[in-house]
Amino acid sequence: MDQRTTIVEAEAEPGGVPQSLRELAGDWGADQEVFRHVHWGKAMMWIFLLSDTFIFSSFLVSYMTMRSSVTAPWPNTAEVFGLDVGGVSVPLLLIAIMTFVLISSSGTMAMAVNFGYRRNRKATAALMVATALLGATFVSMQAFEWTKLIFTEGVRPWYNPMGAAQFGASFFMITGFHGLHVSIGVIMLLIVASKVLRGHYDRRGDYSAVEIAGLYWHFVDLVWVFIFAFFYLW
Repeated sequence: MDQRTTIVEAEAEPGGVPQSLRELAGDWGADQEVFRHVHWGKAMMWIFLLSDTFIFSSFLVSYMTMRSSVTAPWPNTAEVFGLDVGGVSVPLLLIAIMTFVLISSSGTMAMAVNFGYRRNRKATAALMVATALLGATFVSMQAFEWTKLIFTEGVRPWYNPMGAAQFGASFFMITGFHGLHVSIGVIMLLIVASKVLRGHYDRRGDYSAVEIAGLYWHFVDLVWVFIFAFFYLW
């Protein structure tokens, strides 16, 4: 008993806290050292994107599982999402244009980040606005796609006249959730672009907000590639 008391007293600091507890607290607080040289905004954005990856992955895995298990015929997406051009139905024409627009916006966003770190305010703001306009164009085409599917084809989340009823539910859930992300991204890009143009980040000497917005936008583009491949091409 005396030996045990002696060990605890030997470990204790003058404040009465045992050395073992101090080491444990240091281990728990080690993240401060790990992230000391990482911008907090970038770290938080990466954490958010990681959580969003799990959500979109769950949606797509659930869709593939449901698609593989339904017994009712699944609509031919090439025909459903085709467009009439001169009396000829072109399969997936609108979706191909939407994909081109969104991928192009990744290029303008990458250039905006590049000019941001060069402290070129006008070029950065212009490219971010161009990216936002491309994103708004994508959302507008998606709204047209929804309108055509609802009012022309008669598809509902709970009903589908072309086959499996789950088609409407999975389509509106997956594309709607992605469209929401694009809409939020457009608003964020315009806000950051306005701050860039006013010289807000020059006064702070930090253009990390442009790169953080770029991380979000590239993620949205990447998710669309998977949606395009698994939902429209499969």
